[in-house]
Amino acid sequence: MTDKLDPRVFHLLSYGMYVVSSKSGKKINGCIVNAVAQVAATPPRIAVSVNKENLTHDYITKSGIFSISILDENTPMKFIGRLGFQTGRDVDKLRDIQYELGTDDCPVITEHSLGFLEAKVIDQVDVGTHTVFIGEVMRGQRLREGTPLTYSYYHQVKRGRTSKRAATYMPPAPKAEPPEKISKVQEYQCEVCGWIYNPELGDPDNGIPPGTPFEDLPEDWTCPLCGANKAQFKAI
Repeated sequence: MTDKLDPRVFHLLSYGMYVVSSKSGKKINGCIVNAVAQVAATPPRIAVSVNKENLTHDYITKSGIFSISILDENTPMKFIGRLGFQTGRDVDKLRDIQYELGTDDCPVITEHSLGFLEAKVIDQVDVGTHTVFIGEVMRGQRLREGTPLTYSYYHQVKRGRTSKRAATYMPPAPKAEPPEKISKVQEYQCEVCGWIYNPELGDPDNGIPPGTPFEDLPEDWTCPLCGANKAQFKAI
């Protein structure tokens, strides 16, 4: 057995897709995270890992409270892109997104959410690029029936990308050259978030049927994940 770390082993761990939200005074914000876990039952406690560069991290540190919304499997990619690939320092991320103000006016995302938990911070651990906040659950509710969105489904079915601020982010491995490049379909990658447009798959959620070449996409078509325009894609 070798002592070398194979980063692929981390892919065997299970993750979900969540929105963690918090506030600072009257300001509110939220972001996508995938590292959330219940760590105790009595009293109920949860842990969430948040990148230190995220505005939501600052808000949790200041207010000592946060909420976790559990996303549905059918959550649109643009919803994830807005909360996961944009920053609250530049845009109002919760504008036009359904939420309610919960305990101590902490925002709770209800749109595309199967349920939520509200917690107050009782401890936190510095783990380098991220802080793991330990919260004692103050309130929780199931909102509707459905299947939770897993990180695996997000990647394999929805073709989502990993934000560089995610707790599980790893730089992509060099892409091997296909043995017959001439027969390979030309793909295009978003320079903002890394989402890849494959003409064979198209973008059915936004009216682009499979088999549509990139050149034939409407000029007003945008990245289904982050909203970048067509000019911000490059051939790969």
